[in-house]
Amino acid sequence: MLKFQESIDLNRFSLNRFSQTMAKIAFYEKPGCLNNGKQKSLLQAAGHEVLAYNLLTEPWTIDRLRPFFRALPVADWFNRTAVRVRSGEIVPESFDAETALAVLASDPLLIRRPLMQIGDRYFVGFDLESIEQCASLEPVDFNKTFGETDRSKIDLETCPNQD
Repeated sequence: MLKFQESIDLNRFSLNRFSQTMAKIAFYEKPGCLNNGKQKSLLQAAGHEVLAYNLLTEPWTIDRLRPFFRALPVADWFNRTAVRVRSGEIVPESFDAETALAVLASDPLLIRRPLMQIGDRYFVGFDLESIEQCASLEPVDFNKTFGETDRSKIDLETCPNQD
């Protein structure tokens, strides 16, 4: 949603800048996760209101999880650093959607993080380009915050620890 910020520049016959309204973001995280902390900080630095929830204690159901995963292949729903995935006990590529949803609802450590809801949009993982489609990340200085100006080189999703 855009909000009018400045008046019309009559000398140039153009509309001046608009600014995106700051979003309220439901953010489902694993408490203590380093990357979830960085992700929340980034969203807050951009001026968004982040409502953090514990992914591990939420009462997940198949129907409640489904909107987060709709646009992704089933294998991309899983946390690749989860112990059960790394050990080979869980093979994400072997699941159909309904079975995967049931498994994820019963063991939230297997869910790829974070889960986010911004208005009527749902996200799994932290893809900067997808998030910016509905929540601006301006005025975040990526070089100052992450020591990198090329956003494609900033990995805010891969967990350095095993769950």
